[in-house]
Amino acid sequence: MVPSETVVCVKQVKQNAAEEWDETMPLPGDIIEGVAKDGADASFVSAKARSELSSHLGKINRVADSVWLKVRRGEGTVKLRACVVPDKTLKLQKMFTVRAASNERHVAVLADLTFEECFQLQEMSRRVVNLDFKGFHRKGMKYDWKHKVGSYLPDRRSTVVSSILFMPLVRERGIEALTVRVMAWFSAAVSSGIPLVFINIQTEQTITSDAGKELAWSRQENINTTVSIVQGIRFWFLPGVAEVALQLSPEHGETRFGMEIKRTEEGFIGIYSITTGTAAERAGLGELFKQANRMGHMLVISRLQGKSLMPSIVDSEGLIHCCDNADIKDALFSALEKTDSVQVHIMGWPNQTVAAPPVSAAAALRPPDFV
Repeated sequence: MVPSETVVCVKQVKQNAAEEWDETMPLPGDIIEGVAKDGADASFVSAKARSELSSHLGKINRVADSVWLKVRRGEGTVKLRACVVPDKTLKLQKMFTVRAASNERHVAVLADLTFEECFQLQEMSRRVVNLDFKGFHRKGMKYDWKHKVGSYLPDRRSTVVSSILFMPLVRERGIEALTVRVMAWFSAAVSSGIPLVFINIQTEQTITSDAGKELAWSRQENINTTVSIVQGIRFWFLPGVAEVALQLSPEHGETRFGMEIKRTEEGFIGIYSITTGTAAERAGLGELFKQANRMGHMLVISRLQGKSLMPSIVDSEGLIHCCDNADIKDALFSALEKTDSVQVHIMGWPNQTVAAPPVSAAAALRPPDFV
């Protein structure tokens, strides 16, 4: 076997759904040793090149609907029944190729390749077709997404998991320095009593402009703007071991909901006091606040009216992008003027015992405890 010698081989197939491949089809790497209009061994004729094989296929196609292929796979040979079809990859001359008899989309692309190239393709095909790797056939099934979203999430706008993207500082080099800042932010938040639960950390490429800001693409781009790709880090977390939904319902004449809110240094919205006899206390926030203080946790609002109040990005200047306190207070004041109820979600903590409305299974997600 001469290493540079070429043989007629299936280079690829136009069937993209590799899970539909099986051993009865021409597969990438198959070395075609002969073709015949029937399966008798004496009927097979060989071809040394793709053009010669195309000529044989054309002759058989004039007298038969199907063709038999003798192909070499690994150390053995197999016979495959196939159909002859025009080779549509060539525009200037008429040539023929084959497709699987059982699947008209499974069309082989033939080429003159070396033995080494064929064996590499065969190994790929073996991994795809081998049942140990392939498993059972798969098909699509319908799913009632609207019902599931409405039934198994705290509310329809909840993502359950949250994340914050950290961008490298202007002169910050290397992913290690950025990782240090990410973990410092997380550690500081947890140490202050915010009940975050770590999920994952990953690098993420982001396009920025020459000003170091994250770039929002539009149809009218400034041709003088220099863009670059920078490596950021996305930190994934759960907003507490559960999100507890509470409904704050003001009574006629009340001018405040009765909770003092402030932004923490890490960009979260914390509750620092609850006023007796107000909507906040009636909703159960007073008892939650007392228990949080006893257990060393901070009472943190994760969402207001379904909208996230959590920080979303730390830019290249080190600024934490978070919700504006003024916007939050305006939303609460507007509800008070109309005597409308508002819904708040509070980050829950382990072993929380104060009675609260039940949360969905998704809202109470948390990583497993490891021994």
